[in-house]
Amino acid sequence: MYINSIKESVTEIRKSLPAGVVLVAAAKTRSPEEVQAAIDAGIKILGYNYLQEAERIYQIIGNKVQWHMIGHLQRNKVKIAVDLFDMIETIDSVKLAEEVNKRCAAISKIMPVLIEINSGKELNKTGVLPEDVDKLVKPISSLPNLRVQGLMTMGPRFGSPEDARQYFKATKLAFDRLSKAGIHNVEMRYLSMGMSNSYKVAIEEGANIVRVGTKLFGERSYPKY
Repeated sequence: MYINSIKESVTEIRKSLPAGVVLVAAAKTRSPEEVQAAIDAGIKILGYNYLQEAERIYQIIGNKVQWHMIGHLQRNKVKIAVDLFDMIETIDSVKLAEEVNKRCAAISKIMPVLIEINSGKELNKTGVLPEDVDKLVKPISSLPNLRVQGLMTMGPRFGSPEDARQYFKATKLAFDRLSKAGIHNVEMRYLSMGMSNSYKVAIEEGANIVRVGTKLFGERSYPKY
């Protein structure tokens, strides 16, 4: 019955999304059976916060779907990450970008990446401030094995989705600014914002990738790591 409820949730959310909005299933802590149920219902992209967990599930699921890194990526794990993931949504420094570029070059891979924005300006969060993103994007744009394709933000976690709107707006302003900047090797195609409680507001503010977990799978049972 639980597997059926996942399939129903995936179908319902996919039908509710406007045309052009991409759904990423945030699959942190989910079992292979739960992940497979989501795929059977039409999920095409899995998002993982932790490389170790993604590796374990990848051994079972394989490349029948796309894989997005949606958590902080440590430089000492980049070599494994570039083999597994089809997009890294959380580039937040030139050093990390350079390491991804180096490891991608070694396997002749071009990696699409998003720049992570710390839209809430939280000291305990990774990401670049919205007003500083241009200074980060310019040196990254010269790396031949990366393609900057947009921005991603987590935003502060609030009870009310409406409270997140200002942070989505700030990220969209940075997105629009970069879209007009005409930087070589930079194409603002994707704006990844919003999670289970806030994705509808994020879409209203311009998101075309939403990362949904709890609303697809139900409440998480923590942890295994």
